[in-house]
Amino acid sequence: MKKPQKQTSVITLELFSLLMVCSLFAGLKYTQSASTSASVSKSSSASEGKRDKKKDKDFIKWVNFTVPYEALCVAYDLDVESHDTDIPLNWIELLAYTATKNGGTFSNESARFITQTATDLSNRSTTMKKLTKDLKNYDYFLEAYTAVLGGYVGEYELETEPGSKKYEKHYGLKAFSPIAKGFPYGDFDDFGTARSYGYSRPHLGHDMMGQIGTPIIAVESGYVEALGWNQYGGWRIGIRSFDKKRYYYYAHLRQNSPFQKGLKEGSVVTAGDVIGYMGHTGYSKKGGQQDHNPQSHSTSYNTYCTT
Repeated sequence: MKKPQKQTSVITLELFSLLMVCSLFAGLKYTQSASTSASVSKSSSASEGKRDKKKDKDFIKWVNFTVPYEALCVAYDLDVESHDTDIPLNWIELLAYTATKNGGTFSNESARFITQTATDLSNRSTTMKKLTKDLKNYDYFLEAYTAVLGGYVGEYELETEPGSKKYEKHYGLKAFSPIAKGFPYGDFDDFGTARSYGYSRPHLGHDMMGQIGTPIIAVESGYVEALGWNQYGGWRIGIRSFDKKRYYYYAHLRQNSPFQKGLKEGSVVTAGDVIGYMGHTGYSKKGGQQDHNPQSHSTSYNTYCTT
């Protein structure tokens, strides 16, 4: 399997660990009613009421993202390799089509299915429009998977030589690991494990343990939506993607100077920017630290469907 470009290959494993975090929602449901925040006026017609109910019914509230790593890599490679061809492939469309054809599940044959679909498309044997014409759940998976993966692949620029201020355009993986390159860390799959501080709940994050002061990196570009203290996450940063479909939560930063200088709510950050520094604050009163090892809590929340 072809590896992502050298400048971004370091983040592959961690990135897709973050993608798995997007499975934080309770279960896979093709449609789920969302609560309505405003009541329909008494003067509204019955037909308008029916349209409002239909809109709520079609509103996606829950999504369980369970695409395996192999399928992600195969679809990604096909997207990148075909980018400059007459028939560029879209990795999200390939994944959404595969999910639709298999009832939302992936198997050991999924990678082969994705590859064959890509071959048929490249040979002009068919089109994605034709393949999905009668698949009523395709739009659901396409919208859901776009919300999860939409900001990770695309065009970006890199400086040709450090300090040259000359840039070249590239296409590929443009997201980053939340841990700066060259800094050691350890992690394990603790998503969903029990937490009891304050109240009983599942742990909706992925903890990465390292040295205090390790630079924490913005996975994706966006706006700083939250910055400050939280008794559970300690000193933490919340960043919303520009399309408002993903929210990144970086917690347990260091006690002194937890944030990159000048960062504040409303600041614009670029993927790859240093935004803070690893620590072990949280689960305590303001300014306090945890008893266990320094860590960075990184979570990507899919928020495209929130009301």
